[in-house]
Amino acid sequence: MNDTRCREFFLEPRETYQRQYEALRAFFVEGRPLNEIARQFGYQESSLNVMISNFRDQVKANNLRPFLFSRGSDGHKGNPIS
Repeated sequence: MNDTRCREFFLEPRETYQRQYEALRAFFVEGRPLNEIARQFGYQESSLNVMISNFRDQVKANNLRPFLFSRGSDGHKGNPIS
């Protein structure tokens, strides 16, 4: 079975929340360099630094947000991203 498209789903995410998740995972779990992660997921290093800082703050405040749900303009969880 050819799983190329399945692999691409994880390696080349298109949805914003999935890209954020994968970029943070690459930094915190895989320990990859910022420039490499930024290039792969289409971020500037400065933006990625802000995302990492915000994530650390959320963890510290025990205020983690699900990545696979869209957020409304009021910040509340919306529908699952499909």
